[in-house]
Amino acid sequence: MDELVGEILLRLPPDEPEHLFRAALVCKPWLRVLCDPAFRSSYRAFHRAPPLLGLLHRLMVVQGDPAPSPTTAAPLSPYPHCLRPLDCRHGRVLLHAGDGGWQTWHLVVWDPVTGEQQRLPQPGIPWLIYTAAVICAADGCDHLDCHGGPFRVVFVATHDYKNAVMASVYSSETGVWSTLVTLDDGCEVYAQHMRDALADIPYIYTPYVQPRRCTLIGDEVYFTIRRGNAIIKYNWASNCLSMINPPSHNVYRIALMVMEGSTLGFACIESSNLHLWSRKVNSEGAAEWVQLKAIKLETVIPIANSDDDPFVAGFAEGVDVIFICSDVGLFTMDLKSGQVKKVAEHGVYFSVLPYMSFYTPGMVLALPCPISWF
Repeated sequence: MDELVGEILLRLPPDEPEHLFRAALVCKPWLRVLCDPAFRSSYRAFHRAPPLLGLLHRLMVVQGDPAPSPTTAAPLSPYPHCLRPLDCRHGRVLLHAGDGGWQTWHLVVWDPVTGEQQRLPQPGIPWLIYTAAVICAADGCDHLDCHGGPFRVVFVATHDYKNAVMASVYSSETGVWSTLVTLDDGCEVYAQHMRDALADIPYIYTPYVQPRRCTLIGDEVYFTIRRGNAIIKYNWASNCLSMINPPSHNVYRIALMVMEGSTLGFACIESSNLHLWSRKVNSEGAAEWVQLKAIKLETVIPIANSDDDPFVAGFAEGVDVIFICSDVGLFTMDLKSGQVKKVAEHGVYFSVLPYMSFYTPGMVLALPCPISWF
């Protein structure tokens, strides 16, 4: 009978974990089934992609930092004075936090499910503007349910007083940052991008790193520079920076994403149409951008002011969901089914950081202190 009950409970949707917790209250045999580590393993294998459990978001520099909100599963303790979310990935959240002035700011890697947090030293880059990514570093991990274990943090920044982009990676296993690597006018593609940018503006151009969520493919992290949508690739295995030109310099607010076949892609909105692009590499090693589809948004994403265009604010890997912000609210769009859902009221969003993880009763009972659901 327990096996039969387990097969039924496996089919409860992971993105609505409250159903599992209600089922655990039905009777002791059901509670025993749901708290068995074997059920948790089977539940992950059955559903494969971790569900979307919550959202954080980041603003542009001129917009400041978002106000603290109850969109996480456990409170940070002690709760920092200021929080700037940078990334959510592989069951972890990366925050820039401060207890007072700028001198006390530090990076924090936090697991909202277990409550575990680790403070990191500063990367040693005099940054003007920056972005970062947190990545599971466990060998052979399928990233279905990452909690604990080694991790890496990739920190990429525009230098405070040089026209250069710098990067470094932190390893939780060694506790140190890697040697700084720089991308400047010594890179031919970068130099051409700088010349193109300077051609139509009368003042000096600084390669501002977009404070948006990076995209991870294998050992490579991709992020964007503000002007011209230039894409920069950082390979942490070789500690190397390089640059990729986008298909168009006239599109703003592109959101990088992982496409089918683990290829780099991005989404953007032009003339009320959602455009999806993918970077294809042919047999000779040459790469080109290919437009995969264009989706009309006029009838699916509501807007109040026709002059206020919606934009893509983020992407959730593994579930093929993108986030679109309009003057009516924040929406998710399932790229497979086309289903659109409003997930937040109108507000200021720039880069949406989806938190994805499995959450089962067995995990909660294993914690030293129960945590609150959101």
